[in-house]
Amino acid sequence: MSETADVVICGAGIAGIAAAHCLSTVHGVRNVVLVDERPPLTLTSDKSTEAYRNWWPGPDDAMVRFMNRSIDLLEQWAHASDNRFLLNRRGYVYATASRERSQQFEHEAALAARQGAGEVRVYRSPYDATRYVPSAHMGFESELTGADLFLDRDAIRAHFPWLASNIVAVLHARRCGWMSGQQLGMYLLDEARAAGVRVVSGRVEAVDTTGHRVRSVSVATSGGASHRIDTNAFVNSAGPFARQVSQLVGVDLPLFSELHLKIAFEDTLGVVDRNTGLVILDDAQSLAWSDDERSEFAGDADTRWLTEPLPAGVHLRPEGYRSSQTVLMLWDYHSAHHYDAPMLPLPEDPYYPEVVMRGMTRLAPGLAAYVDRMPPVYVDGGYYTKTRENRPLVSALGVDGAYVNAAFSGYGLMAAPAAAEILAALITESTPPSYAPAFSLSRYDDAAYVARLDSWGSTGQL
Repeated sequence: MSETADVVICGAGIAGIAAAHCLSTVHGVRNVVLVDERPPLTLTSDKSTEAYRNWWPGPDDAMVRFMNRSIDLLEQWAHASDNRFLLNRRGYVYATASRERSQQFEHEAALAARQGAGEVRVYRSPYDATRYVPSAHMGFESELTGADLFLDRDAIRAHFPWLASNIVAVLHARRCGWMSGQQLGMYLLDEARAAGVRVVSGRVEAVDTTGHRVRSVSVATSGGASHRIDTNAFVNSAGPFARQVSQLVGVDLPLFSELHLKIAFEDTLGVVDRNTGLVILDDAQSLAWSDDERSEFAGDADTRWLTEPLPAGVHLRPEGYRSSQTVLMLWDYHSAHHYDAPMLPLPEDPYYPEVVMRGMTRLAPGLAAYVDRMPPVYVDGGYYTKTRENRPLVSALGVDGAYVNAAFSGYGLMAAPAAAEILAALITESTPPSYAPAFSLSRYDDAAYVARLDSWGSTGQL
């Protein structure tokens, strides 16, 4: 059995769906086929915090410009759909108990402002902080961009009373928030289908590149039959399987994956402010254990890590509105282990819920009430597939008609709109945005760029 398509996209996650949407609704490419063996949006697209931000570190302004464009598109779609996907503008709230880190907040905020993230409003006294405007509980329309930087502990106590009393600096980045990733994806998929996009259930098992150009894609359908799609354009949007799929066209991408988990629980004690943004403790820490617990953990090679310093970045956000009590929590302490290929089902970490809750008490001490008697928690997660510097690959692959749209490392929901624009411009041979070269595979052919990776600094990973 065979058919033809103008473009075949491997992967019906948010990256693949956004690409199909842009190709069909913006560029008029009607015969686009999405191929995935799983239902749309079910592998990794629904496993993140569903958040977005324009607050990204350097060393240049490419990520800020890229994300600003993505947020422009998200807001356009929210207006067009009557905010079907519940986009909000709660912000990201970075907190630290370190004076040294608070000074870095100042430096990083000034750099972010220069790179286009927006003005920084600094509060050095409670009086200064009277100018602070809290984020709205719902909705996404706000003129505030940039960030509000609190450097006075009394001002922090006044506006963030549930945070630990030793927090010395809080940075509230404003063009940030979250959404329903599932609803965003289905909104885009509905529009794409109306414009002619089709979804084929199956696994891409081969790509014919005779003559160093894409000619067809072979799909193993769920019933076991082989299905050929003749096409001149193949897009690898395979998420955590992007490296393996790229090998079907003879290209080995510089990608690896990290395991990221999250927990959800009901905050029946009302510890977390339901109006807050996504809150991050930007300090490394060691967990507080009793002497007996610490001795027991340290004596076993499998648990010794529980007594050692853990990285900064434990974070949370409220989930839901109105009477909801759900809180999501995440801590990226698995990132030291890299996977060349994802393991499914996910490797288990029986300590994760308690470790995250204990770590979070450094940010919100009221959560300590849950530590001795852990509430029921729901654990899920997925793989963040990334490049060394944590920038995506949206690029031609050197084989005529082959492209990659991957390596979104947990930020695919926020990046997919702008990435789709770049990809569609490459496929239709129109003019891509000026920041597109920052995400091309050819950047690794630049010796100066590769050398720069050794001193890159923060990659913005949460």
